Amino acid sequence: MNSRQPIPVVVLAGFLGSGKTTVLNHLLAGRGGTRIGVVVNDFGSIEVDAMAVAGQVGDSMVSLGGGCLCCAVDGSELDAYLEKLSAPVHRIDVIVIEASGLAEPQEMVRMLMASENPAVRYGGMVEVVDAAEFDATRARHPETDRHLAVADLVVLNKTDRVDARERARLETLLASLCAPGTPVVAADHGRIDPELLFDRRPWTETRGQLSFEDLLAQADGHDHCTHAHAAYESTEFTSEQAMSPRRLMDFLDRRPAGLYRIKGSVWFGVPGHEECHEVHAVGRFLRFAPRPWGRGEARRTQLVLIGSGTDGAALLRELDHCREEAPREVPPESMWGVLRYVARPRPEEEPEPGPGEPGEAP
Repeated sequence: MNSRQPIPVVVLAGFLGSGKTTVLNHLLAGRGGTRIGVVVNDFGSIEVDAMAVAGQVGDSMVSLGGGCLCCAVDGSELDAYLEKLSAPVHRIDVIVIEASGLAEPQEMVRMLMASENPAVRYGGMVEVVDAAEFDATRARHPETDRHLAVADLVVLNKTDRVDARERARLETLLASLCAPGTPVVAADHGRIDPELLFDRRPWTETRGQLSFEDLLAQADGHDHCTHAHAAYESTEFTSEQAMSPRRLMDFLDRRPAGLYRIKGSVWFGVPGHEECHEVHAVGRFLRFAPRPWGRGEARRTQLVLIGSGTDGAALLRELDHCREEAPREVPPESMWGVLRYVARPRPEEEPEPGPGEPGEAP
């Protein structure tokens, strides 16, 4: 990842026993060269989740193998620990907050969205649910519906404990409880692909976009269908021609539910908006981050689309339709849809808005 950009902070939520720590440990095991900061929002005097993640308990700041850092905190300490983890000395690429099973994840989301720390940005909320215990959990915790409604991605965990008919019922039920378009990823033993949430190795221009070759290299002789990546498809799109902001936003607004993740960079070439626009989407969550083009860097769009049950050829046809033949003739106001998803500067750095200037999307 580009260290000059704010560090994405992903909230990993779910009720007690849903498998959040198992999901987190799987993400840590498959991180590749990514440096992950972990905040465990644990309640109680014995920090069980922190021990499961770190493998040790000592001070509140625990050193993990591979350069990961784990902080066991309560909610009031969150801002302070995010500030520590985002310090350049740690060279963290992504921060994952494992929320307590009794926490209100919406509060963490609000805190992150309102944060004035320029070194971090909200990276989406993932809700983990237990397939075998979902109905009972929902009966005990009616707030489950509220949590699902604000999730950007739902992990239906422990699907190995239910049959195909029950799994289909749960997927249909979850789709009705979530906001339209929120993807539901089925998993057993917490095994989801890390790239659904973040790039697993630092970005370099020579590498191009990330693919699933890393996971294939980890197959260690087992049938690929047993690995997390087997349920996903990856579609890559490249264009040397600029993209139409309005047509691209229309594509993103109606992206299919099975399209879990979009990442890469976009060239619009619209007057006044000629930067490279890095894009990151997890489920419904979407963010653009403008940055200057590197010296000698080609002006082009490069996207990777990761999903399940998606039609790669159809996605490419839709993206082809988003190309813009005459970007210099596109009016600047056509960028307003994109600018809704660009993080605003801190209040002391924010210029006076012009008439009708869009703000950040909720």
